[in-house]
Amino acid sequence: MIENLWYAILDAKELKKNKPIGVTRFSKKLVLWRDGQNKISCIADQCCHRGASLSLGQVKDEYLECPFHGFLYDSTGKVKCIPANGAKAIVEKRFFVEHYTAKEAYGFIWVWYGQSQEPLPEIKFFHELEDGFSYGGFSENWGVHYTRAIENQLDVVHLPFVHKTTIGKGNKTLVNGPVVTWEDDRMTFYVKNEFDDGQIPERPDEIKEYETLFHLQLQMPNIWQNIISDQVRILAVFAPIDEENTRIYIRFYQSFMKVPLLKQVINALSIPLNKTILHQDRRVVLTQKPKKSELSMGENLIQGDLPIIEFRKKREELKNKARL
Repeated sequence: MIENLWYAILDAKELKKNKPIGVTRFSKKLVLWRDGQNKISCIADQCCHRGASLSLGQVKDEYLECPFHGFLYDSTGKVKCIPANGAKAIVEKRFFVEHYTAKEAYGFIWVWYGQSQEPLPEIKFFHELEDGFSYGGFSENWGVHYTRAIENQLDVVHLPFVHKTTIGKGNKTLVNGPVVTWEDDRMTFYVKNEFDDGQIPERPDEIKEYETLFHLQLQMPNIWQNIISDQVRILAVFAPIDEENTRIYIRFYQSFMKVPLLKQVINALSIPLNKTILHQDRRVVLTQKPKKSELSMGENLIQGDLPIIEFRKKREELKNKARL
């Protein structure tokens, strides 16, 4: 994992008021809860007393009550009350569990993974989606590390083979470029795939006016968007479960229909096609070995893999920066 970054880990609708939820993220068992004032907390899902799962407990005011012996935990993971010792008893400092800063933004729950610092950086998102867009979506688990799932969405070479019946129609097997640009830790990559008529693919630096081409974006560490048009986008979040599993959230964003009922219908109708496309990917990606990608791993990469290469380089850069 890259430390000192915000990760989207849950759809905000999954976290109900006064109802804790247990999830595995970053290879850690976590419990999150939303209290009556809508404050979100995230701590380790294991009581420091006798190891029970705190996600089976109840929310009491702003605290989380252990289901086994009633210990009360606050948002920093500290035990504030041990009922067996009496409500007024002082709780020793050793009674605590690990905690994480969690926030709700853009319809997701985000967790700061890394060293505590003040102030924390802003959560980075595709802010144009805030203005006039509505969305519908779904989520599912994949049995791969989140890096593999992300790299699939950076792969401009696979379209006519994996998606030949959907978005890969046209047999555009020849890959020019692609052109990759970075703005801070946001990648934009421009696609110019063509029918192979015997021509030599253009190198990235040979492609003129690349800004006019179809393009996609990756915001490190784990969100991606397909810019289909000014009014239609596909968003994906790749929530890291552990070294071999990822929760993928897919959303269809649109701004062309604003009538309340009709926009909900359109957003819902997008789901079957997006599932079909994602499952075409899943069929192949789940077979890749190893399940986790690294900067160098003995592959024979080609020019068309440039977005993947750039992603791996950026991951190393950010990991090294976090170590300083």
